[in-house]
Formats: sequence, structure tokens, C-alpha cells
Amino acid sequence: MNDDIKGSSKVIVITGASDGIGATAARLLNQRVHEVIVVGRSPRKTAAVAAELGVNHFVADFARLDDVRKLAADLDAAYSRIDILANNAGGVFGDPVRTVDGFEKTFQINHLAAFLLTSLLMDKLVASRATVIQTTTLHGGNVRKLDLDDLNSDGNLNPIRAYNAAKLENVLFTKELHRRYHSQGLSSAVFYPGIVRTNFGSETTSRLMKFLSSSRAVSATVGTPPEKGADQLVWLAESEPGRDWASGEFYVKRKTGARLNRLAHDADLARGLWQRSEQLIN
Repeated sequence: MNDDIKGSSKVIVITGASDGIGATAARLLNQRVHEVIVVGRSPRKTAAVAAELGVNHFVADFARLDDVRKLAADLDAAYSRIDILANNAGGVFGDPVRTVDGFEKTFQINHLAAFLLTSLLMDKLVASRATVIQTTTLHGGNVRKLDLDDLNSDGNLNPIRAYNAAKLENVLFTKELHRRYHSQGLSSAVFYPGIVRTNFGSETTSRLMKFLSSSRAVSATVGTPPEKGADQLVWLAESEPGRDWASGEFYVKRKTGARLNRLAHDADLARGLWQRSEQLIN
């Protein structure tokens, strides 16, 4: 490896990297001579991707917050810096609807676990002048209200609504992360990958989500290959915030300006979500 390539190489942690756009992004970034760390829930699939690429891997089930705490400790011990943290793990989840931590499963895996992992790694991320990347849905979740007193869906348990709420939370988290830490050198971005042909939604009990995730007809007409879905993650990881893209923004096809859920622009809601999330993980 020449010195120019060495100097441009980044340490990149990708969660949800045992399949789908996470695994595809890991392959593409590994080809570009970055040091990729693969994180996944399935020991077999995660180890297989890591072995294929010749990279390190960690197994963590985001339905267990103790797994997230151990993951953060292991990453902190293993790497002197982390340049990119891609919080890509997510999906729609059904039975059991509650995790061992007592939280609604979709909410915990899509938002709370990523919030915890980022928080635990914050000192290293700031010292590395890192970028934190979130994966979300079009418009950042189709919900009209986010009840900070009922993030756990105790009053209205619905897997699809919980997923949409969590995707809005990903956007709010990204914006509040920017507000709190960008002045210290940290950058953040959230992107929509499109409807990608992956195993997304395979564990949901929702008939609609099972259809959208597995229907051959839907995949053939609107599903895009994982390489296209991973494009923005790779672009955000490799390019320079402040020059190539703006921190704290939502991206679709490498561009800002897409219509977002109006709640995503609520700075007070973003602050409240951060504070409530801190309370829940503590």
C-alpha cells in the first residue's frame, strides 16, 4: 500500500453489516482500502462477511443493550480512532415485542441501541473528528406525532408505527448530534437508501411489511440492488463534510432538499428526544 492510500484510509464501523446495504457498503469500502469493521447480530453471517473481506468483526444483538455496551467497550479498546460510525442496523420486528430490557423491540433496535452506542463512543468519535451516519426512510418516518412520554409504545403498540417513529428519531438524533457536537469537530448525516432488495422486514409480524420485503413483484418493479442502496453510505463515509456535504442534513440520492416529515425540523423535539433517550439508557 502506498503512502497516499495509507493517508486517506479511514477506520469505519458499520452496524447491520451482515447483510443488505451494510454488507454491500462494507465490501465497497474495503475495496477502497479503508479499515472496515463489520458488526452484525448473526454470528454465522457476520463472520462470513468478515472472512470474505479479511476484516475484523463483532457480534452484537441490538435487542440486548448489554450487547451494545460490550460492543462499545470492545471497539474502544481495539481502535485508537474511529473515523466513521455507520448506524445502519434496523428493521421492523414482531414477537416478542418487548426486549429483555423492557423496551419495544423495533424502537430499541432502530433508535435506542444506536443512541447508546454513539453515546458510549462519543469521546473517541470527537477526538477522531468522526462522522456518524444514520440510515432512515423516505421523509424520515411517516408519523404525525412523537410522544416523548410514550417512546416505548406502551399506549399504542403497532410495529409499523414504531418503525416510522424510530426513523423520525434517527433524523432528530442526527440533527441534535450536529447541534451538540459539530463545533467540536464531529459531523453527522442521515440518508434514505431507497427501496432495496434485502432481507429487511423478515422478522416482522406485519403482513404489509412482509409483502413489501419479500414480494417478487415489488422487488422486480421498485426494488433497487444493494449496491445502489449503499452508494450514499459509501459517499458520505469517503467524502469530506463541509466540502462535499453539509453536516446535520438529510440526503436522498446524494442531495438535500427532499421533503421531510415536518416534525424532523422541530429543534425542541430533537432536544427532548435526546434527553429522554439519555434517561432511558441510564
